[in-house]
Amino acid sequence: MQMKKGNILIVDDNEALLVSLRMLLNGVFADVQTTTNPNAIPSLMRRKKPDVVLLDMNFGRGINSGNEGLFWLSEIKRMEPNLPVVLFTAYADIDLAVRGIKEGAADFIVKPFDNDVLVEKLKSVAQPSVRNLRSPIALDCHWGTSPAMLQLREMVEKVAATDANILITGENGTGKEVLAREIHRLSHRADKKMVTVDMGAITETLFESELFGHVRGAFTDAKTDKPGKMEMAEGSTLFMDEIGNLSYGLQAKLLTALQRRTITRIGGTKEIPIDIRLITATNRNPQQMVKEGTFREDLLYRINTICIHLPPLRERKEDIVPLAELFIKKYSDLYHKQPLELDDNAREQLLACPWHGNIRELEHTMERSVIMESIELPATLLSPGRGQGWASSSLASMERDIIARAIRECDGNLTIVAQRLDISRQTLYNKIKKYGL
Repeated sequence: MQMKKGNILIVDDNEALLVSLRMLLNGVFADVQTTTNPNAIPSLMRRKKPDVVLLDMNFGRGINSGNEGLFWLSEIKRMEPNLPVVLFTAYADIDLAVRGIKEGAADFIVKPFDNDVLVEKLKSVAQPSVRNLRSPIALDCHWGTSPAMLQLREMVEKVAATDANILITGENGTGKEVLAREIHRLSHRADKKMVTVDMGAITETLFESELFGHVRGAFTDAKTDKPGKMEMAEGSTLFMDEIGNLSYGLQAKLLTALQRRTITRIGGTKEIPIDIRLITATNRNPQQMVKEGTFREDLLYRINTICIHLPPLRERKEDIVPLAELFIKKYSDLYHKQPLELDDNAREQLLACPWHGNIRELEHTMERSVIMESIELPATLLSPGRGQGWASSSLASMERDIIARAIRECDGNLTIVAQRLDISRQTLYNKIKKYGL
């Protein structure tokens, strides 16, 4: 008899289904935990430490958008980035499934399901070897062979072991967060989880609560004490993405905390010391922002002990085809499809693309190609600026063109881009992710 291994957490609002799954999986996993309440996920993860999570996409009666499932997927990946999550959906919607996969899910199951298929998928992703294969560091941190990246790798290996603050610059999609995670992995703080915060997504009113935390009763909705990101990163690395989008007034509050190396929760009086290694990133030119008076020079000095610039993909063409082949293998394994072959014509077309969305755009293009089982190149083969504009065969490609152009013209300031396009900043973030910009 095969020994049962690993723990599984199942989250679904159908109690009858949970009973059936417990009976089915008790013979497979050493511990099977179930809940109908997604709010119990954080506590169950801390207490039971599951090796895989089976997560339903919809919990509200009559609601089938999948948004609640995607929210809890993001929360699980925030708490445990390498924990495999298999999505459960009653709607065979490839767009929703693909979106879940893009946001970190290991696989998905469509209801009604085949018992044997469900068991095999769960056993497969729960294996440590498979989990490591899906690790962002194991695959995504591909240095390449271009001179610029070899030089960058040498610099990273020198500075990673120190506690020096690092500023990473580069266009959208060049892999700034992936590089930050690699620096953390190579540091002496790697035994603790890196904490990330998107500075461009934090509103002015929530900035202090998000970074410094708050005490119970500090404001209307403050029902419990809550540590901020800086406190959560104690002894580890704090990665602040889109630092260039932080308003001038909030920059002063951040600078004060970094200089004093202490924070005080909103509504509290106790000064809490912080020991963090700070890595920041921006798609803008911070020196130019200082000249324009939109970024504090003293803050730039504080975060910029070491500056690492990630070159755009079009400036490291030697890496395009190898990266494309890596992504093809990744998604062929993920979707259980035969790997595509890149012939000479496909290689030439890949090299001819401007890749304004950089590695992110290339990855999404290869994922789409694997799903469609043919090389599906974007409608941007002709670089803008050559007189003919971008090829556009659909409203989606036109929208992508407009957003990409606005980002370039606004020097990557997404707040200004959203205002110019008359859309909310969250809608803009969603479209950037959708189009791989």
